[in-house]
Amino acid sequence: MTKAMGAAMRRIQAGNVLSAFGLGFTVPYLYVYVAQVRDLGASTAGVVLAVFAMAALVVLPFTGRTIDRRGPLPVLVVAAVLASGGALAMGLADSVPAAVLSAALLGAGTAVMQPALATMIVWCSTPSTRTRAFAMQFFLQNLGLGIGGLFGGQIVDKSRPGSFTLLFSIEAAMFVVLAVIAATVRMPKAPSIPDAMPENEVARAKGGMRAVLGHRAMVQLCVLGFVLFFACYGQFESGLAAYGTEAAGIDPATLGYALAANTAVIVLAQFLVLRFVERRRRSRVIAAVGLIWAAAWLVAGYAGLGQGGQAMATAAFISTYALFGLGEAMLSPTVAPLVADLAPESMVGQYNSAFALVKQLALAVGPAVGGPMGASLHGPYIVTFVLFSLGISVLALRLGRNLTPLQDQPSTASASRIVARHRPEENRVEAAA
Repeated sequence: MTKAMGAAMRRIQAGNVLSAFGLGFTVPYLYVYVAQVRDLGASTAGVVLAVFAMAALVVLPFTGRTIDRRGPLPVLVVAAVLASGGALAMGLADSVPAAVLSAALLGAGTAVMQPALATMIVWCSTPSTRTRAFAMQFFLQNLGLGIGGLFGGQIVDKSRPGSFTLLFSIEAAMFVVLAVIAATVRMPKAPSIPDAMPENEVARAKGGMRAVLGHRAMVQLCVLGFVLFFACYGQFESGLAAYGTEAAGIDPATLGYALAANTAVIVLAQFLVLRFVERRRRSRVIAAVGLIWAAAWLVAGYAGLGQGGQAMATAAFISTYALFGLGEAMLSPTVAPLVADLAPESMVGQYNSAFALVKQLALAVGPAVGGPMGASLHGPYIVTFVLFSLGISVLALRLGRNLTPLQDQPSTASASRIVARHRPEENRVEAAA
């Protein structure tokens, strides 16, 4: 990595943590703000949350091609300004139309930021440094969200709508800071990714989603990604929370401690785990995550049995979130860099956007399926997600068969002079010494 790339990366990561800090101020309180503080009702709050998610599904299919044509930098700046306007409008929203429109702006802006930031990280890294770059991004995101949530909790007061306006104003200001920092980044003229992502003329000729759907390994990774996000993030604040309160008798306040345990494990374990991950095949690391999450769901099942008393149930439930955090720390330096390493040079933004779209779909479907099951079908809920977690391991091992050695284990690049080239539509590998 050159000095210029390193300087750009530091600015990108600084903007990343500040935006996460702003999000942490408001994300835990959006439902309460709309339903109770603005007195718009639970149904309106549900619509606002749905619009927030749907806005992402609308804009993401168009985001990737724009990133590849215009570059990630201007896309990130526009998205940050859009999100800032949405956050500020949400803080002032006192009617249903205003809340819904604000949610659409905020959801669209924050969704576009994800693939734009990911593409900037790819452009400012090499295959040998990309794993650590994405691990750092995930670490800083969780740190920012945690600190933002902690500070936000000290400010909120349901009896004072002005306290929530202050929260959303801080969030809006953080997005503006992100836009300013991004505007000062000097991006490389071209991505420095010749080894893992050779230019593919056929993929470029096809363009768009046709090329992504014609790349077998990328399709497998998207399927795997959907299951990953559906079985973990899609359950945190819906099915798993409902299961904990209904089946395990967990006090709602304990959910906060469980989420704090999840964040703490990520922050504390990220770079310890990184040393392990860097020396292993990515497919096997993801397979190991599936086993860890299967164990997490079994621990959650034990909490619901109530055999050891309420204290044991509470400890088991918090441990479930901690185990999820360990798996997340292993995924962060694995999955996102793999998306980048599968993409041809001309389509990095489209590959990142496609994967972000899959993630958003999983986050939309997960609560819809897991919420009712976790609340009423306690045994089947646990069994279902143990099986989903084991499915992650199976899918990961199958994916590994369609990856080049360099894509599956980038650390081999320093020990080998082999240059791997792939053709998505034929799934071939040509190796030249």
